[in-house]
Parts: sequence; C-alpha cells; structure tokens
Amino acid sequence: MLQRIQTIWILLATLAPVFLFITGQDVEVFGTFPLIKIVSAILVIVGALSIFSFKNRKRQIMLNNISIIINALLIGVLLYWLLKLSGGIDFPEKGIEPIFPLLAVICLAIATIYIKKDERLVKSVDRLR
Repeated sequence: MLQRIQTIWILLATLAPVFLFITGQDVEVFGTFPLIKIVSAILVIVGALSIFSFKNRKRQIMLNNISIIINALLIGVLLYWLLKLSGGIDFPEKGIEPIFPLLAVICLAIATIYIKKDERLVKSVDRLR
C-alpha cells in the first residue's frame, strides 16, 4: 500500500539526497573524488527500495536503518568539510549541505515509528483470528 503515511516520510527522506546532489556540487572532501554524488545516488536507491518494499515491513525497517546510518556518516563528513573550509564555521554563507541528511534522518525515524505501529497492528489482528 503506497498510500501509507510512512511512504510520504520515506519519500521526503529520499528527496533530501536529491537536493544534496544539486546543492553539493562544490563540496570537495577528499580531493576530486565525487563522494557526495555517489552517496546521494546510493541513498536515493535505498530510499526507492524502501518505498517499494511496503509488503515486507521488516525489510523496510532494515533499509531505513541502513539509510539512517549512511546519512549520519554523511553529516559527519559534511561537518568535517565545513570545519576544514577557510573562515571557520561562523561564516553564514558556507552552505546548507548538512541540513539535508539531518532532515532525512528525522524523516526516516518518523517513518520507522509508523512502520512499527503497522507491524503491531497486523500482529494484533492476527492474534484475534
């Protein structure tokens, strides 16, 4: 069922790496290696797999947890990049790149809560039969 609320949250979490891909063109953490582009593509693929795994809630939770871990690592890399830039972190025009993985983590956590709620509901209905 694609019309569930957790699908909306996962879709929002999948859009965050797309926006990171668009705004993160100038991010160079490890030289010219396109780390942000590769990680963004992986996050979009994992998000799409999670959206279309609606029949298997355990797989959906696992994919969300993997995506949360990747986003948390990405937040660390982007904060390292911000600290490494000249001018310190107080300079307000550095970029909004770390916001997108943070929003994705929040959306995925909310989606996981709703998936677990669905899982409990299905188990309670199976108990009544």
